Amino acid sequence: MESRPLVAVIAGSESDMPVVERVLRVLRELSIPHDVAVISAHRSPKKLEEYIASSPAEVFIAVAGLAAHLPGFIASRTHRPVIGVPVSAKLNGLDALLSIVQMPRGVPVACVGIDNGENAAILAAEILALKYPEVAERLRGYRQLG
Repeated sequence: MESRPLVAVIAGSESDMPVVERVLRVLRELSIPHDVAVISAHRSPKKLEEYIASSPAEVFIAVAGLAAHLPGFIASRTHRPVIGVPVSAKLNGLDALLSIVQMPRGVPVACVGIDNGENAAILAAEILALKYPEVAERLRGYRQLG
């Protein structure tokens, strides 16, 4: 398995870190190399573009609440898979959920349930398992443990 980060986990704000921790817990359990950054698509678009362009990650997980522009911004700048995790900041997270799932045709973002960082990590592992047999094996073991 590669030592470079295979998954980039990006939060739009420090306030999203409790959900990010859910993602990281599963990635660590599955021994998937990852990177974590807090970069706002609204406040730091150039920094985010540079991060996306320089990241060796094969999958991006974007954790964002409110308008949840982050996953779509990332998807518009890469052809690698992007998984959005809506955060329940306002409107019980429905605003973030709808922002993520209503991407225009041609710029898809996978979306998991509100605050469900665990499923984002598992979906990233499933994508990586197509290429990395060791991830597939660890994922099988993880699922057997429940």
